[in-house]
Amino acid sequence: MEIKKIAVVGPESTGKSTMSAYLAKHYQTVWVPEYAREYCEKLTKPPTWQDEVNMFYGQLALEKSILPQAANDILICDTTFITVKIWSDQMFGKSPQEVLDELPRHPYDLYLLLDIDLPWEDDPLRDFPDMREHFMQIWHRELRQLNANYVVISGSGVERYDNAVVATDRFLKES
Repeated sequence: MEIKKIAVVGPESTGKSTMSAYLAKHYQTVWVPEYAREYCEKLTKPPTWQDEVNMFYGQLALEKSILPQAANDILICDTTFITVKIWSDQMFGKSPQEVLDELPRHPYDLYLLLDIDLPWEDDPLRDFPDMREHFMQIWHRELRQLNANYVVISGSGVERYDNAVVATDRFLKES
């Protein structure tokens, strides 16, 4: 059976990492952390164009290295390299060509787009507390351009987790 890749995506401070860990535990599988977070924690200045390219390749390599550990035919991914496209477009006005080339060739079976209905939590790696609606619109646009199968996950606390499980269960049942 083919492994189903479920990507947990969305704007900053929407609970992607927490949701990814929760879903991996729920479905008794592993999850791919966000490579960019660890990468950016080591930077001493804002990310450059080359850093964005490095994060793209790093995310792909990390996912590839964790994929064989997936259990129950499910792999949970805490974001994807679409984030590199979104940030590059925002910061540099364009995206690395290798990212644009790879996007249609590297689909996920289901995207859980986490809504911006949670309060903002400060973090040294978060940059745009006043642009969450803007980035939510961008996520919708990017996912539509990929003709992606995605569901918006809203709610807080247990309700948010339950909504993600319901959407994932529905997808798994139908696929």
